[in-house]
Amino acid sequence: MTTLLPMPPSAFARYREGAIQGYADDNVAAGRWPAEGALQRSSEDFDESLPLGLGTPDNHLYQIIDEATGTVVGVLWFAVVVKNGLKSAFVYDVEVHCPHQRQGHGRAAFQALEALVASLGLSSIGLHVFGHNPGAQALYASLGYGVTGINMRKQLGPTGR
Repeated sequence: MTTLLPMPPSAFARYREGAIQGYADDNVAAGRWPAEGALQRSSEDFDESLPLGLGTPDNHLYQIIDEATGTVVGVLWFAVVVKNGLKSAFVYDVEVHCPHQRQGHGRAAFQALEALVASLGLSSIGLHVFGHNPGAQALYASLGYGVTGINMRKQLGPTGR
């Protein structure tokens, strides 16, 4: 069985470093950012989103735990957001570590997330998935997530001319 437990302060610095690198890599792979400066840009985005780290209001960071072994198999971060007067949850990051992927932990984490979000009185969960991640897209679709928009981009050259 898989469960979500609040991320302890001792795990946050390691998570921050990996999340910043992963977000930079994903944005470069998606063609949204040039490789040069991507790590700095990712770090700035992360710190803007979580200025108080684990203490940032309305942000919830969890470790995904395999209860059978007690192993931390991943992380999940969501925030309570208000848009147009409606409160909802938005998943900023979810990762199941490579050795634990394709074992049902991601699905179970999202099922646990649904119960958690409902207990906060929120009626929906949103997320962003990169176009180069069809595995995640398939998982989210199988869990009932629907596409709400598609961003597209055409690269015109190295300088954007």
